Amino acid sequence: MIRPATPVDAAAICGIWNPVIRDTTATFTAIEKTPAGITALLADKTAIAHPFWVSTAGDDITGFATYGPFRGGDGYRHTVEHTVHLAPAARGLGTGRALMAALCDHAAGQGMHSMWAGCSGDNPGAVRFHERLGFVQVAHLPQVGRKFDRWIDLILLQKML
Repeated sequence: MIRPATPVDAAAICGIWNPVIRDTTATFTAIEKTPAGITALLADKTAIAHPFWVSTAGDDITGFATYGPFRGGDGYRHTVEHTVHLAPAARGLGTGRALMAALCDHAAGQGMHSMWAGCSGDNPGAVRFHERLGFVQVAHLPQVGRKFDRWIDLILLQKML
């Protein structure tokens, strides 16, 4: 099931996000999330009518997805960037596809024109995932990220909504 995230979900969201931050180059940030930070993020998303959804299996949070502004500036207001992460046990079960369908439908309903994804060059699975959802690679930016003392490419993919 997919539903809006609530502050009660903050610790579970951290439990999914922080291993990705700590152990992988799927995200270039090295600063782990906190329940208080997630609670504040949920409030910020609500204030600008951007979703933050979780997927569930029984009482367990199995993934989350959200989107936000692509860039500052009024001319970019119809393009959004998204984030999606799953618990390891939820991968390959259609959970990510369901979260992304909900995000894209919501964004289109809010008048968004396009959504983009920034995928680590170290993560070809994420690139394939997005391509299967209709995203098209629009740029390959060599060595723009740095994590674990090495340079990492960024692959940009875009989907017209």
